[in-house]
This record gives sequence, structure tokens and C-alpha cells, in this order.
Amino acid sequence: MSVLIVTNTPDDWPAEIENVQVVAANDYLTDSKFSELRGVKVFNLCRSYKYQTIGYYVSLLAEARGHKPLPSVTAVQDLKTHAIVRLASSDLEKLIEKSLAPIKSEKFELSVYFGRNMAHRYDRLCTHLFNQFQTPLLRASFARDKNGWQLKSINAISTNDVPDPHWDFVLEAAQHHFAGRGGSVKKRARARFDMAILHNPDDADKPSNEKALAKFIKAAEAQGIHAEMITRDDYGSIGEFDALFIRETTQVNHHTYRFSRRAAGEGLVVIDDPQSIVRCTNKVFLAEILARHKVATPKTLVVQAETADQIAPQLGFPCVLKEPDSAFSRGVVKVKNEAELGAKLKEFFEHSDLIIAQEFLPTTFDWRIGIIDRQPIYAAKYFMATGHWQIIQQKEGKTRYGKSETIPIELAPRKAVQVALKAANLIGDGLYGVDVKESNGHFSVIEVNDNPNLDAGYEDAILKDELYRRIISVFLRRIEQRKAGLS
Repeated sequence: MSVLIVTNTPDDWPAEIENVQVVAANDYLTDSKFSELRGVKVFNLCRSYKYQTIGYYVSLLAEARGHKPLPSVTAVQDLKTHAIVRLASSDLEKLIEKSLAPIKSEKFELSVYFGRNMAHRYDRLCTHLFNQFQTPLLRASFARDKNGWQLKSINAISTNDVPDPHWDFVLEAAQHHFAGRGGSVKKRARARFDMAILHNPDDADKPSNEKALAKFIKAAEAQGIHAEMITRDDYGSIGEFDALFIRETTQVNHHTYRFSRRAAGEGLVVIDDPQSIVRCTNKVFLAEILARHKVATPKTLVVQAETADQIAPQLGFPCVLKEPDSAFSRGVVKVKNEAELGAKLKEFFEHSDLIIAQEFLPTTFDWRIGIIDRQPIYAAKYFMATGHWQIIQQKEGKTRYGKSETIPIELAPRKAVQVALKAANLIGDGLYGVDVKESNGHFSVIEVNDNPNLDAGYEDAILKDELYRRIISVFLRRIEQRKAGLS
């Protein structure tokens, strides 16, 4: 990808960098040779990004030309939005506290040059700020109050705002950034397309084990896609890829959702897409949409504190309570009587104004139907953990799983597959795992998961490597369609 540094005048950038062209803003805006370029990354270092200034128009027209500007117009707006700054401060609370702990003063300013600072101890904080606000030169202001250090503001700075003693480091940081992602560059040059696989190597409940991730990479390579593992620290590199595959447990108020939103906004093929994350991670939404479309489910109530007295007479005991954003059996409890019900409701209502209550259907296993692109690809039986009523038991910080058994999709009960497809199709055309209970010959949807487990040795027990090939082939087809302007 070609790299342009656009400044008000070329003299604003004081050095040459190999394979990087410095362009005056007026030339970039008016010379047709720049509008005709393809595959260009534009680093906008104009003196101002205010609305309708020349710097604003550089980023605006770069987006219109299909170039990739830093900052984008959206990033410029984010810098001005107090709510976004507060969200970043909250999201990075622990990292901010750790990074600024040695500072004795009550205020602190941090210069962020292409995601780095001259003091290495701030590198991780700088990376996250750069990833969040996607602007080459930033200055962040922090203040300490009774609750600790807070990010108060963050602003784009121009080259004129860089102190002279900092320039050697700025040029080094720029060269490091323009060099890209190191050893992966040669591989990616040979591939037709590039895919990022977002994962968290430290997650105890990761949706794909290491062997499965390796199989995804191999399947992608066989189909002309270079797949690269990334983590939350790589938010700033999303624009370099054609597709994003999220293999990390998703939540809405979480970096996985921000990755998905940004990738979708950049025109990448994304699984899990933002809409699927929003819809699947909230059980209130699922309860409503499944009921509206008459998808079979256990009897379900969505209650507030004022209507919680309906639970016992309508569902009886035992019954199941669920927090709306529960996952991996956390925030899901079985209550056996009025006393347990009252205690758990009090606890749950401290976190959410709405709670899901559901009749209890005792079974020895749940069906899991895996679906992608509106097609079923695997069926599995997830058995309850020994001595427990769920397939996962969370106890004293430890996780216990029941055994699982994968069978050919053709041998799964037809009604289980049908009801799973009906439920998943209400969410979208992504990758889903639909949990279905079989009770007295009836099949009921428990939930639709947007980030289903795909582990080597388990969900791939029947299809083997074909499972990974089929999933990657969906990415390939969608990338080709998008490049051809068909989607």
C-alpha cells in the first residue's frame, strides 16, 4: 500500500522516509493524479482538522477516493466528543493507573507519536490511545482526582506543535509505523486477500483452541488468504485487512464490539458482525424476537422489579433466571423456591433493569447446531457437567464442562435443525451456534450464540479440516463479492 504524508506545506515534514511521499495539501486536493491512485494510505498532518479547513477536506476526500486516511473524519469527531473520551478513560482505567502511578503531580500530558512515546514505560498506553483515536500525532491530558487518574482530553497536534528535541524520535516512530507488521509483509504480498483473526491468548474460555486457530490459518492459506492472529492491541491495523474473524468472546461494551464496528465501517467482511453481537449477547432481545416470530422456546418472561411477582405463579419452581448479557453459564441460575428467587432477583436487579425468567426443562444434554451463511454445518450434543444442571459449571473460580459428542448434521433430528435455522435466520447470515433442548419430543431454542465454540477435536470431529474450509470459503466469497461491488 502506497503511503502519502499530506501537510499544509512540504516543509512541515522535515525529513525523507523511504517509500513515503510528502505532498502539499493543495496538490492532494486538486491534482488529478492523486485522485486516481488506488491502495493509498494518507497520513494527514495538516495544521488543523476543524470543519471545512483544508485538513478536514484532506481526510474527507481521501475517504471518498477509497484511500485510507489517518485521521478519518470519524476519528476527528471522536476527539471532540466528550462521551468518547470518557469511554476511553473508563475502558483504559487500569492501564492508565498502572502507567501513571509513579507520577507525583496532579496533572500530566502525554505526547503520542504514531502510537509511541519517548519514554518506553508509556508504550502500551500510547498504543491503546492511538488505536482508539487513530491520529498520527496526539497529546493526551490526564488529571488525578479522588478516584485516581482520568483522561480529561485528547487532541490532535500538528507538526508545528512537536518540540524540536522530539523530532528524531518522531521520525523513528513514523518509520517504524510505515514498516507495517514486520515479518508478515512478505507472506501477505503473495496472498490475494488478508484476514485478521482476533483472539485473546489469555482467555480461559476462548471459543477456539490453538489447534483450531492453526487449522483456520491453514484453510485460509489454501484459498489464497493470508490469515494473521491479532489481539486487542492491534486495533490500529484493522484497515490493512480485507476481513476480520473474531475468535474471542464478544460483548457489546467491549473491545470486540469496537473491532467489529470499525472493521464493518472500513468495508471489511466481518464475522461476528456488529448487529449479530448486539442481538445475540442480549437475552432480552432474543426473547422478544423469538416470541414475535413464534420460534419454540421454554416459557419465558421478561420482568422488571415491579412485575417479578409473576414469575412464581406463571413458571413455578424450579425456574431459571438469566442476566441479559450472561455468557458461559455466568449470570444464569436455577432457583428452587420463593426465598432463592427473592435473593437472586435482588442481586440481578442491581445490574440490570430487566431480567429473563424461564421455565426449567430438565435434559441430559443440549443440542448445538452450528450455522454459517444460513446453512447448518455441524450438530453436537453438549452433555450436562457431572452432577450439575448446565453444560458448564462455574464454581469457586473453576470451570467444569460436560462431555460433548458431534454427529453428522444429516443424522441430527430434523426438527432440531429446522428450529435452529429459523432462530439463526432472525439474527443474520453470520456464524452462530444455536442451543436447542429436546423435551418430550418437542424442540425448543434456548439461545443463539454469535461466537460459537469451534475447537479442534470437538466440533470438527465429523468434518475434520472440511469444517474450517467451509467457514473460510464464506469469507472468500464475500470478499470477492465486495471487491466486485456486488455487496
